[in-house]
Amino acid sequence: MKSISRAERLLWVAALTVIVAFTVPWFLWGSDRLVAGLPLWLWWFVGWMLLSAGIFALFARRAWGLGITDGVGSDRPAGERP
Repeated sequence: MKSISRAERLLWVAALTVIVAFTVPWFLWGSDRLVAGLPLWLWWFVGWMLLSAGIFALFARRAWGLGITDGVGSDRPAGERP
């Protein structure tokens, strides 16, 4: 795993918090507005899933294992540990 700065760790925590907080579109409850024949809340979920997938892909490339692995006990040979 690459070395991640404290600032980047905080950005990942913030991104996760935003994803979780806005997963349920509470501000659309009771709305019967249609867009292209589908309810607005359905479009919210489609867009939110695309955004979440993009953030996850970036996380997988940049910070996979953040908060989970520390290099101790990993399956890498001892010479490859940071």
